[in-house]
Amino acid sequence: MRQLLIAVLSAVVFITPAPAVERFVGRHFAGEGDVEYLQLLDISRRFFEPDPELQNLSMLYMPSWNGLVEGPTWDAWWIQNSYGTTYAVLPFLQEPFVTFLQNSHDLWFDQMGDGKRKWVVEVAGAVREWIPPDGCLCDAARPGRFIAKQGDGRVDIHDWGMEFTAAGLLMQAELLLISRDAEAIAKYLPKLERCANFIESRRDPKNNLFLAGPAGNLLAPSYAGWKKPDGTYDKAYLTGLSITYIAALDRLIELEKLAQRGDAVQLWTARQDAARQGLAQLTTEEGYFIRSLDPDGTRHGVYGAPRHGYFEASPNHDAICFGVVDDDQARRIYSKIASISGLRPYAFIIPNYPSYDDMYEQPAGLWGFGTWVNGGHWSTCEGRMIMAYYRLGKYEDVRASMKQLMTFVRNWRMDNPLTKFGNDVYQPQQLINLCYDTFAPPAAMIRGLFEYVYRADGLTIIPHIPPTITRLEQRFPIRFGDKRLFLSTTGSGPITAVLVNGRPWDAFDERSVVLEPGRTPDEARIEIALGNAKPAERLPDAPSPDAPPAAAQAETPDHRTCMARLRTFLQRLSETASDQTYEAAHARLALSAMEVIAERQQLMAAGKLTPLPDPKRAAAADQCYVDTANQLYAGLEKLLQSYAGSKDPRKRKVAEAWR
Repeated sequence: MRQLLIAVLSAVVFITPAPAVERFVGRHFAGEGDVEYLQLLDISRRFFEPDPELQNLSMLYMPSWNGLVEGPTWDAWWIQNSYGTTYAVLPFLQEPFVTFLQNSHDLWFDQMGDGKRKWVVEVAGAVREWIPPDGCLCDAARPGRFIAKQGDGRVDIHDWGMEFTAAGLLMQAELLLISRDAEAIAKYLPKLERCANFIESRRDPKNNLFLAGPAGNLLAPSYAGWKKPDGTYDKAYLTGLSITYIAALDRLIELEKLAQRGDAVQLWTARQDAARQGLAQLTTEEGYFIRSLDPDGTRHGVYGAPRHGYFEASPNHDAICFGVVDDDQARRIYSKIASISGLRPYAFIIPNYPSYDDMYEQPAGLWGFGTWVNGGHWSTCEGRMIMAYYRLGKYEDVRASMKQLMTFVRNWRMDNPLTKFGNDVYQPQQLINLCYDTFAPPAAMIRGLFEYVYRADGLTIIPHIPPTITRLEQRFPIRFGDKRLFLSTTGSGPITAVLVNGRPWDAFDERSVVLEPGRTPDEARIEIALGNAKPAERLPDAPSPDAPPAAAQAETPDHRTCMARLRTFLQRLSETASDQTYEAAHARLALSAMEVIAERQQLMAAGKLTPLPDPKRAAAADQCYVDTANQLYAGLEKLLQSYAGSKDPRKRKVAEAWR
């Protein structure tokens, strides 16, 4: 017995205790396991609300159209630039940003081509009068201005915005699928159908491919179409147009189902099936897509070929991102991307590698490789690339992308495009930089976790949680119509159990969870158990930041007056049960934008924030906060003043609360 006891005690001495699980608790994300990844997720969400340290979405508010603008130096709203950010951010975008975004989209849809309205523009010193076809969207728009073709380069030879139209259709359809607002769907569905019919006008019935001329691609004007033997440029079969259109039709078909338009569902489904069949002609033996196919059979974008031997990234990562290809082909496409180191020299994807040899301009200057549309980096593409990474479980690629982005974030250099293959800013002469495009990677880092596939009959959640994270809590709501969803996971591996508000949920398999509109509570806490893990207690909240001292409650006396008025307005709205409206959300955002100025000052004084090293740049960053607060307030005041004479009694009531 004595010998046995000694043996047992000896064994106990040499047992190594299990290491403590690392935990992160932030404002927006909490979890256990991979603390660095959890921190990057929390930072990603901070870009979409006023923040004392980070440039954020509120800084792109434009009072003149009560919406979002591309950037301080880009006074319009672009389709190709907004594409990645908008698609990725839509599930968790809240009011007033949802209204801001819709108002920006309306710049496209209110001025879209109708086959009658002239587009008058000066090109190379000569005035041109063009009539955009019905359903044609644009390169960019602002109030009273619609740039129907790609506005840079040789506009005279440019085609209409073919892939612009497909991407605009996709974004607006996704917005409507998420909101599930019957009135809005009825308003926009005819416009979306016109967009689709415009694209259909370019279908070749012999092969079910779509023709587009110079600059008819999304990242225009890098694509020149078909250079004919006589040296002129004409239309070729553009792969990106097929892929973006197929993805857009996924959403248009679901909207038609919501609107209970069975004949339209059949029509668009048949057209989508035919377009899918055509893709085989644009696919290589390795499984990736070429860029385009000339009518004479010449293929552009076959990597390593003697002519046009570059790899074209956008149609390939977009096909994965939007589910246009199945899992097997998605893996083959990724394998090809990963094998070409030149496509990601600084973690970010670039549009092509090596340089194009088929542009209508020589690859020099702005057109030189690595600078602009020929090998420069575009964050709108990176957002879609990150969504592709998540679908394939390439979490280290996601991490690397966000860490590269942070090198620009810390210096207030959120510019786009990025030159030197994604390693420098496009506008270094500006004291600070900000573009809407640059929010695409953080937005995609969040959306990619659960993917979110919105359909007429429900929402499918597809978890893509890094195995290094064993617990994850997403502490902000995801939109599903008027419902608010809060998601969490425990464990790692396939889905083995789901709870909704503490009750077992049976609509799931090992890969996905389906939420039906009629069964899902208006506010739902969705706990997903992975790999037979047991649901765990909610992690504690992050400590609340210290309140700013009373003397630092506002930047200026003017702001103190504005803040008092905003608080009174919000109080009056709450008394009439109107505090969940868009107007209340706009007021809260303006108030937060003013409050965060004091918080930033306090953190600076405490040495918790490091100002930019150049005093002029530091002052520009501080001024950005003041300008943002002023613009949000001015835009709200202008809007509410316009309500005074409205025929809508609700708007008149809100205007009275403001007065």
